[in-house]
Amino acid sequence: MTESRGGFPAARRLIDIADAVRAAPELPRAELARLLAAHGERPADLTGEAFPEAAAAELRAAARRMAAVLAETDEDRVAGALNALFEECGARPRLIRHDGHPWHLHVDRGEEAGWGDWFLASGALVLAQLLGEYGRVTWGACAAGGCGRFFLGPGPGSVRRYCSTTCATRVRVAAHRRRRREGSAEAGRPAGRAGAGGRTAAGG
Repeated sequence: MTESRGGFPAARRLIDIADAVRAAPELPRAELARLLAAHGERPADLTGEAFPEAAAAELRAAARRMAAVLAETDEDRVAGALNALFEECGARPRLIRHDGHPWHLHVDRGEEAGWGDWFLASGALVLAQLLGEYGRVTWGACAAGGCGRFFLGPGPGSVRRYCSTTCATRVRVAAHRRRRREGSAEAGRPAGRAGAGGRTAAGG
């Protein structure tokens, strides 16, 4: 297994595959192979023999498990889930340097770790690095209704809630329209009529 190349960090690979499996739980093996290739995996590692349907099933199951971590917002529960994955997975990280890149942590897929273990270990590693660096969860699932896509936040600064400016704008516009409707409805209600003694019909 190679680390992602061409500007695709391991975090982006995690997000893209988890999102794809969330949207299509039985995502075909060929589509998974295409996603892996887009994130730097070698064609020789993605043939039908090297990446059979059983391996694709492992990867889909691992992606569903990582999706649960990506959707979690509590730092303590995230840390517990990541530590549990580190204990469970056969894949282990090591420092490598290749293709002109500086030294970085990398997770290999070896004899004891299949595609599922590799994805869980590499995903847990990158999320642990983010949590350790920023001290909080910097990823999440889009809060816009009907979306739910996963995203990576910028780290420091305000907490992100949406996967894109499109979703954020859609939510703001919907909220603005709702407030206008509520304001119009309030303005259209008749005022209480004055009753005996100058009190309104509603009493007072």
